[in-house]
Amino acid sequence: MPSQPTSTQDLFRLDGKVAIVTGAGKGIGAAIARAYADAGADVALVSRTAADLESVANDVTERGQRALVLPGDINDFALLADLVSRTVGELGGLDVVVNNAGGSQSHPFLDTRVEQLEASFRFNVFAPFELSRLAVPHLLDRPGASIINISSMAGRNAPRGQLAHGTTKAALSQLTRLMAADLAPRIRVNAILPGAVETESLGNWLSSMDSNIRQTMVERTAMRRNGAPDDIATAAVYLAAPAASWVTGKLLEVDGSANPELVPKPIVDL
Repeated sequence: MPSQPTSTQDLFRLDGKVAIVTGAGKGIGAAIARAYADAGADVALVSRTAADLESVANDVTERGQRALVLPGDINDFALLADLVSRTVGELGGLDVVVNNAGGSQSHPFLDTRVEQLEASFRFNVFAPFELSRLAVPHLLDRPGASIINISSMAGRNAPRGQLAHGTTKAALSQLTRLMAADLAPRIRVNAILPGAVETESLGNWLSSMDSNIRQTMVERTAMRRNGAPDDIATAAVYLAAPAASWVTGKLLEVDGSANPELVPKPIVDL
Protein backbone atom coordinates (compact mmCIF):
# COMPACT_ATOMS: atom_id res chain seq x y z
CA MET A 1 0.00 0.00 0.00
CA PRO A 2 1.22 3.58 -0.63
CA SER A 3 2.90 5.13 2.38
CA GLN A 4 1.77 8.42 3.88
CA PRO A 5 3.82 11.41 2.61
CA THR A 6 5.96 13.17 5.18
CA SER A 7 7.37 16.09 3.16
CA THR A 8 6.54 18.31 0.19
CA GLN A 9 8.83 16.19 -1.96
CA ASP A 10 6.98 13.06 -0.86
CA LEU A 11 3.70 14.63 -1.97
CA PHE A 12 4.83 14.16 -5.57
CA ARG A 13 5.89 10.53 -5.13
CA LEU A 14 3.91 7.50 -6.27
CA ASP A 15 5.72 4.90 -4.19
CA GLY A 16 3.70 1.71 -3.77
CA LYS A 17 1.13 2.68 -6.38
CA VAL A 18 0.10 0.65 -9.42
CA ALA A 19 -1.07 2.36 -12.61
CA ILE A 20 -2.63 1.26 -15.87
CA VAL A 21 -1.61 3.47 -18.79
CA THR A 22 -3.32 2.94 -22.14
CA GLY A 23 -1.62 3.95 -25.36
CA ALA A 24 1.65 3.41 -23.50
CA GLY A 25 3.76 2.29 -26.45
CA LYS A 26 4.65 5.72 -27.78
CA GLY A 27 4.32 9.45 -27.28
CA ILE A 28 2.42 10.80 -24.31
CA GLY A 29 1.52 7.37 -22.92
CA ALA A 30 5.13 6.18 -22.95
CA ALA A 31 6.25 9.41 -21.30
CA ILE A 32 3.63 9.00 -18.56
CA ALA A 33 4.71 5.41 -17.92
CA ARG A 34 8.36 6.45 -17.55
CA ALA A 35 7.46 9.40 -15.32
CA TYR A 36 5.33 7.19 -13.09
CA ALA A 37 8.23 4.75 -12.75
CA ASP A 38 10.54 7.65 -11.87
CA ALA A 39 8.07 8.60 -9.13
CA GLY A 40 7.99 5.04 -7.75
CA ALA A 41 4.96 3.41 -9.37
CA ASP A 42 4.64 0.02 -11.04
CA VAL A 43 2.98 0.28 -14.43
CA ALA A 44 0.72 -1.91 -16.56
CA LEU A 45 1.33 -0.92 -20.17
CA VAL A 46 -1.47 -1.23 -22.73
CA SER A 47 -1.16 -0.68 -26.47
CA ARG A 48 -1.77 -2.51 -29.74
CA THR A 49 1.91 -3.06 -30.58
CA ALA A 50 3.76 -5.45 -28.28
CA ALA A 51 7.21 -4.42 -29.51
CA ASP A 52 6.60 -0.79 -28.52
CA LEU A 53 5.42 -1.90 -25.07
CA GLU A 54 8.49 -4.07 -24.52
CA SER A 55 10.73 -1.06 -25.14
CA VAL A 56 8.82 1.08 -22.63
CA ALA A 57 8.76 -1.83 -20.17
CA ASN A 58 12.55 -1.96 -20.32
CA ASP A 59 12.65 1.74 -19.44
CA VAL A 60 10.33 1.13 -16.48
CA THR A 61 12.38 -1.75 -15.10
CA GLU A 62 15.61 0.22 -15.54
CA ARG A 63 14.05 2.73 -13.16
CA GLY A 64 13.62 -0.02 -10.58
CA GLN A 65 9.88 -0.58 -11.02
CA ARG A 66 7.77 -3.47 -12.28
CA ALA A 67 6.21 -3.35 -15.74
CA LEU A 68 3.38 -5.52 -17.02
CA VAL A 69 3.04 -5.67 -20.81
CA LEU A 70 -0.58 -6.03 -21.94
CA PRO A 71 -0.87 -5.88 -25.75
CA GLY A 72 -4.39 -5.25 -26.96
CA ASP A 73 -6.82 -2.86 -28.59
CA ILE A 74 -8.98 -1.05 -26.05
CA ASN A 75 -11.69 -0.79 -28.70
CA ASP A 76 -12.23 -4.50 -28.06
CA PHE A 77 -14.23 -4.16 -24.88
CA ALA A 78 -14.09 -7.90 -24.26
CA LEU A 79 -10.40 -7.49 -23.40
CA LEU A 80 -10.79 -4.75 -20.80
CA ALA A 81 -11.84 -6.91 -17.84
CA ASP A 82 -8.79 -9.09 -18.41
CA LEU A 83 -6.51 -6.04 -18.49
CA VAL A 84 -7.81 -4.99 -15.09
CA SER A 85 -7.76 -8.45 -13.52
CA ARG A 86 -4.23 -9.20 -14.76
CA THR A 87 -2.97 -5.88 -13.42
CA VAL A 88 -4.48 -6.50 -10.00
CA GLY A 89 -3.38 -10.14 -9.94
CA GLU A 90 0.20 -9.63 -11.12
CA LEU A 91 1.02 -6.21 -9.65
CA GLY A 92 -1.00 -6.54 -6.45
CA GLY A 93 -3.66 -3.86 -6.82
CA LEU A 94 -4.68 -0.78 -8.77
CA ASP A 95 -4.38 2.88 -7.79
CA VAL A 96 -4.39 4.89 -11.02
CA VAL A 97 -6.00 4.52 -14.44
CA VAL A 98 -4.70 6.77 -17.21
CA ASN A 99 -7.01 6.74 -20.23
CA ASN A 100 -4.52 8.04 -22.78
CA ALA A 101 -5.25 5.93 -25.87
CA GLY A 102 -7.57 7.58 -28.36
CA GLY A 103 -7.86 8.88 -31.87
CA SER A 104 -10.16 10.11 -34.60
CA GLN A 105 -10.45 10.45 -38.33
CA SER A 106 -11.51 14.07 -38.45
CA HIS A 107 -12.87 15.96 -41.44
CA PRO A 108 -14.93 19.11 -41.99
CA PHE A 109 -18.62 18.83 -41.22
CA LEU A 110 -19.82 18.09 -44.76
CA ASP A 111 -17.19 15.38 -45.21
CA THR A 112 -17.96 13.66 -41.89
CA ARG A 113 -20.14 10.58 -41.75
CA VAL A 114 -21.94 9.08 -38.78
CA GLU A 115 -19.73 6.00 -38.94
CA GLN A 116 -16.68 8.18 -38.29
CA LEU A 117 -18.37 9.78 -35.31
CA GLU A 118 -19.35 6.37 -33.96
CA ALA A 119 -15.77 5.11 -34.23
CA SER A 120 -14.42 8.23 -32.56
CA PHE A 121 -16.91 8.01 -29.70
CA ARG A 122 -15.99 4.35 -29.18
CA PHE A 123 -12.26 5.09 -28.99
CA ASN A 124 -12.32 8.43 -27.16
CA VAL A 125 -15.32 8.07 -24.83
CA PHE A 126 -16.76 4.56 -24.58
CA ALA A 127 -13.43 2.77 -24.05
CA PRO A 128 -12.25 5.12 -21.25
CA PHE A 129 -15.69 4.84 -19.65
CA GLU A 130 -15.71 1.03 -19.75
CA LEU A 131 -12.12 0.59 -18.54
CA SER A 132 -12.76 3.01 -15.69
CA ARG A 133 -16.02 1.27 -14.76
CA LEU A 134 -14.28 -2.08 -14.56
CA ALA A 135 -11.42 -0.59 -12.54
CA VAL A 136 -13.56 1.19 -9.94
CA PRO A 137 -14.12 -1.82 -7.60
CA HIS A 138 -10.36 -2.21 -7.31
CA LEU A 139 -9.68 1.51 -7.03
CA LEU A 140 -12.07 1.66 -4.09
CA ASP A 141 -9.72 -0.66 -2.21
CA ARG A 142 -6.82 1.82 -2.47
CA PRO A 143 -6.71 5.14 -0.58
CA GLY A 144 -5.92 8.07 -2.87
CA ALA A 145 -7.00 6.32 -6.07
CA SER A 146 -7.57 8.37 -9.20
CA ILE A 147 -8.54 8.28 -12.86
CA ILE A 148 -6.86 10.59 -15.37
CA ASN A 149 -8.32 11.10 -18.82
CA ILE A 150 -6.21 12.58 -21.60
CA SER A 151 -8.61 14.87 -23.42
CA SER A 152 -7.59 17.69 -25.78
CA MET A 153 -7.76 21.43 -26.28
CA ALA A 154 -9.60 20.54 -29.50
CA GLY A 155 -12.55 19.72 -27.26
CA ARG A 156 -12.52 23.21 -25.77
CA ASN A 157 -11.65 25.23 -28.87
CA ALA A 158 -13.31 24.88 -32.28
CA PRO A 159 -10.60 24.23 -34.88
CA ARG A 160 -11.68 23.78 -38.47
CA GLY A 161 -11.75 20.26 -39.84
CA GLN A 162 -11.69 18.58 -36.41
CA LEU A 163 -15.36 17.74 -35.98
CA ALA A 164 -15.12 14.13 -34.80
CA HIS A 165 -12.04 14.68 -32.64
CA GLY A 166 -13.25 17.93 -31.09
CA THR A 167 -16.74 16.61 -30.41
CA THR A 168 -15.61 13.40 -28.74
CA LYS A 169 -12.83 15.02 -26.72
CA ALA A 170 -15.37 17.55 -25.45
CA ALA A 171 -17.53 14.60 -24.44
CA LEU A 172 -14.57 13.01 -22.65
CA SER A 173 -13.98 16.24 -20.73
CA GLN A 174 -17.60 16.36 -19.60
CA LEU A 175 -17.51 12.65 -18.78
CA THR A 176 -14.54 13.44 -16.53
CA ARG A 177 -16.51 16.03 -14.56
CA LEU A 178 -19.54 13.77 -14.20
CA MET A 179 -17.44 10.78 -13.12
CA ALA A 180 -15.71 12.97 -10.55
CA ALA A 181 -19.06 14.03 -9.09
CA ASP A 182 -20.24 10.42 -8.82
CA LEU A 183 -17.03 8.87 -7.50
CA ALA A 184 -16.00 11.52 -4.95
CA PRO A 185 -14.68 11.41 -2.31
CA ARG A 186 -13.25 7.92 -2.74
CA ILE A 187 -11.82 8.27 -6.25
CA ARG A 188 -10.57 11.47 -7.86
CA VAL A 189 -11.17 11.97 -11.61
CA ASN A 190 -9.41 14.65 -13.65
CA ALA A 191 -8.44 15.30 -17.26
CA ILE A 192 -5.43 16.81 -18.97
CA LEU A 193 -6.06 18.87 -22.09
CA PRO A 194 -2.86 18.89 -24.15
CA GLY A 195 -2.21 21.47 -26.81
CA ALA A 196 0.14 20.81 -29.73
CA VAL A 197 2.49 18.13 -28.40
CA GLU A 198 5.27 17.00 -30.72
CA THR A 199 4.87 13.28 -30.47
CA GLU A 200 6.50 11.14 -33.13
CA SER A 201 3.36 11.25 -35.27
CA LEU A 202 2.94 15.03 -35.07
CA GLY A 203 6.67 15.53 -35.61
CA ASN A 204 6.57 13.37 -38.74
CA TRP A 205 3.58 15.28 -40.06
CA LEU A 206 5.22 18.64 -39.43
CA SER A 207 8.42 17.48 -41.10
CA SER A 208 6.44 16.64 -44.23
CA MET A 209 4.79 20.07 -44.35
CA ASP A 210 6.04 23.55 -45.06
CA SER A 211 8.33 24.77 -42.27
CA ASN A 212 6.10 27.81 -41.83
CA ILE A 213 3.43 25.61 -40.24
CA ARG A 214 5.59 24.78 -37.21
CA GLN A 215 6.73 28.40 -36.97
CA THR A 216 3.12 29.61 -37.01
CA MET A 217 2.20 27.16 -34.25
CA VAL A 218 5.11 28.40 -32.15
CA GLU A 219 4.24 32.06 -32.75
CA ARG A 220 0.68 31.41 -31.62
CA THR A 221 1.88 29.90 -28.35
CA ALA A 222 2.79 32.24 -25.51
CA MET A 223 5.59 29.93 -24.34
CA ARG A 224 7.07 30.04 -27.85
CA ARG A 225 7.38 26.30 -28.38
CA ASN A 226 5.26 23.25 -29.05
CA GLY A 227 4.80 20.83 -26.21
CA ALA A 228 6.77 17.68 -25.48
CA PRO A 229 5.32 14.41 -24.13
CA ASP A 230 7.13 15.04 -20.83
CA ASP A 231 5.09 18.23 -20.36
CA ILE A 232 1.97 16.09 -20.16
CA ALA A 233 3.65 13.33 -18.16
CA THR A 234 4.62 15.63 -15.31
CA ALA A 235 1.05 16.91 -15.11
CA ALA A 236 -0.12 13.28 -14.94
CA VAL A 237 2.26 12.63 -12.04
CA TYR A 238 0.83 15.60 -10.14
CA LEU A 239 -2.78 14.51 -10.66
CA ALA A 240 -2.01 10.96 -9.48
CA ALA A 241 0.07 12.04 -6.48
CA PRO A 242 -0.93 13.02 -2.94
CA ALA A 243 -0.13 16.63 -3.92
CA ALA A 244 -3.46 16.66 -5.80
CA SER A 245 -5.49 15.02 -3.03
CA TRP A 246 -8.01 17.92 -3.06
CA VAL A 247 -8.26 18.12 -6.85
CA THR A 248 -11.06 16.37 -8.70
CA GLY A 249 -13.36 17.15 -11.62
CA LYS A 250 -10.79 19.48 -13.16
CA LEU A 251 -9.70 19.95 -16.78
CA LEU A 252 -6.03 20.89 -16.67
CA GLU A 253 -4.95 22.77 -19.80
CA VAL A 254 -1.31 22.07 -20.69
CA ASP A 255 -0.87 23.95 -23.94
CA GLY A 256 1.74 26.69 -23.45
CA SER A 257 -1.15 29.19 -23.52
CA ALA A 258 -1.79 28.72 -27.23
CA ASN A 259 -4.02 31.23 -28.97
CA PRO A 260 -5.57 30.94 -32.43
CA GLU A 261 -4.67 34.57 -32.98
CA LEU A 262 -1.08 35.65 -33.38
CA VAL A 263 0.42 36.23 -29.94
CA PRO A 264 2.52 39.41 -29.81
CA LYS A 265 6.12 38.93 -28.83
CA PRO A 266 6.81 39.64 -25.16
CA ILE A 267 7.73 43.22 -24.35
CA VAL A 268 10.73 41.91 -22.44
CA ASP A 269 12.52 38.64 -23.21
CA LEU A 270 13.33 37.25 -19.77
